[in-house]
Amino acid sequence: MFGTLTTFPGGLFNDFDRLQRELDRLFVDSVSGPASIRAVARGSFPAVNVGVTPEAVEVYAFMPGVDPKSLDLSMQDGLLTLAGERTTEAPVDEAKGSVYQKERFSGPFKRVVSLSEDIDPDKIEARYENGVLHVRALKKAAVKPKQIEIK
Repeated sequence: MFGTLTTFPGGLFNDFDRLQRELDRLFVDSVSGPASIRAVARGSFPAVNVGVTPEAVEVYAFMPGVDPKSLDLSMQDGLLTLAGERTTEAPVDEAKGSVYQKERFSGPFKRVVSLSEDIDPDKIEARYENGVLHVRALKKAAVKPKQIEIK
C-alpha cells in the first residue's frame, strides 16, 4: 500500500531531490566561502597552485595578460605576497558602442600565500613565462632530511 504512495510516474520525488541538489550547489557553495582555511573564495586573482618537494616549495600563479614588470613579489614572516595590475586590452569607445558583459578582471590585485616556516628567505627565485609566475622557495639546509650512510 505505501509503495504506491511514493511511486509516481516520472519519478516525482527524484525530480525534487535533483532540484534540491541543484539549489544547494548554487546557493550553499557560493555563500559558504572557501572549503579550507588556506583556500580563498572562487574568483580570486591570480589562481595559484602550491606544492612541496623535499628541497623546495613551488608556487605557480596563473595570470595571463599581466606585464611581469608590473608585478611586486615579496616574502616576510612566511608570507609570500604577490601584487600587480592587470590592464584591459581593448578600451571601449563610448561613441561607437558599449560593453554589456565583462567577465575578465582588470585592475590592481594582491594575493598572499602562506608558506611553511622552513623556507630560506634568501633562496627564493621567480620566473614569469607564458602567463604563469613560477616561484621556487628553497628550504633551509638544517630542515632537509639527511641521508646517513651505514658502514
